[in-house]
Amino acid sequence: MTVTDTGTPARTAGRPAHRDANVLRWLGAYTASMIGDSVYYMALAWAAARTGGGTQTGVVLAVGSIPRAVLMLGGGVLADRIGPRRVVIGSDTARCLVVLGLAGALLFTSPALWMLIAVALVFGVVDALFLPAVGALPPRVTESGQLARVQGMRGLATRLANVVGAPLGGVAVALGGPTLAFAAAGLLFAVSLPLLLSLRIRPLPEQDGAEPSGTAWHDLADGLRHIRRHPLLGPLMIVVAVSELGFVGPLNLGLILLAEERHWGASGMGWIIAAFGTGAGATALLLAVRGRVPRAGLVMCLAVLVGAVAIGTLAQLPSVALAAAAAVCVGLFAGLGGSLCGALIQTVTEPAYLGRVTSVSTLFTHAIAPLSYPVTGAAVAVWGTGPVFATSAALCAAGALTGLAFTRLRRAELPG
Repeated sequence: MTVTDTGTPARTAGRPAHRDANVLRWLGAYTASMIGDSVYYMALAWAAARTGGGTQTGVVLAVGSIPRAVLMLGGGVLADRIGPRRVVIGSDTARCLVVLGLAGALLFTSPALWMLIAVALVFGVVDALFLPAVGALPPRVTESGQLARVQGMRGLATRLANVVGAPLGGVAVALGGPTLAFAAAGLLFAVSLPLLLSLRIRPLPEQDGAEPSGTAWHDLADGLRHIRRHPLLGPLMIVVAVSELGFVGPLNLGLILLAEERHWGASGMGWIIAAFGTGAGATALLLAVRGRVPRAGLVMCLAVLVGAVAIGTLAQLPSVALAAAAAVCVGLFAGLGGSLCGALIQTVTEPAYLGRVTSVSTLFTHAIAPLSYPVTGAAVAVWGTGPVFATSAALCAAGALTGLAFTRLRRAELPG
């Protein structure tokens, strides 16, 4: 028997998402959690660097990704079995208690490597539950016609967290060391809890055979079959998996190596990253205001294709200014493609499968794609940035062209 979320059913008919108090509560909770994430990782990296050397710091930061990758699909199953709201509240509470507990422990002792590794592992386990559930919440707090607008609002929140979180963590570390920074992260997680508790959840429609039943393994297999047999979800997951593999490496590790190769320095890299963030933020704002893009499937694939061309161009430009201009294009078009892809996934997924479907897409974006970092670094060391960026662009383009090959995906529309 499936347990559903508690809370008053959401009544949002005819109300734009950016004027809906229920959506704004979700957005506030999500933003606080994302800023808390940034502060936490800043504090963890600083504490690990002070405790050991570069190798130890890398180990501490990497161990959290292991449970995230292993348990992510299980997190989606749990979200569907007991409801995403409950999972998000439970995981955010756990993150709050773990991080505040570490801050309290550091009042009496210096950070030890084993302590940081243990916290990183626990945080990774909780993240594996939190990420699929928080991604499955939007269709439960608003109507399907508002999902593109919600994706834009979520993109703006992510950009805000990136801009605010790291400096806030740096200030906290400067004023009170890792102890104060961990405490600040824990308090930010705590801020999200009353907002989550006040969410009104839309009830699931009756769908025979769609609700989770039996064992967790049975539910997971059922969710994967749902993706494989669905005329749109399968192609959408291929686009996500292939394009993310080409996107993540160059836009994270690749930019650092490009700036070093061209002797642009940290300031040059900063300008390029800021330009990318500006483009992505502009796309998010456009979606948040407009709310709907006609011919969403076709626009999504074409946007990813243009973003792929901009990625390949990035490493061929001779100056920071031109590279920054290309980065704006990457942010604009890759951001538009990613937001539309997320909105389409949430729109076409049957509600009872939202957690499991979200866990699969999140697995590609947050767990599998980052595994390309070592490959990107090794390839740049052998061939340089130009060929590596070109290969990554080809991967992104392959994802877009695969999507264009499916007629149903080309013709997919978001509801009005």
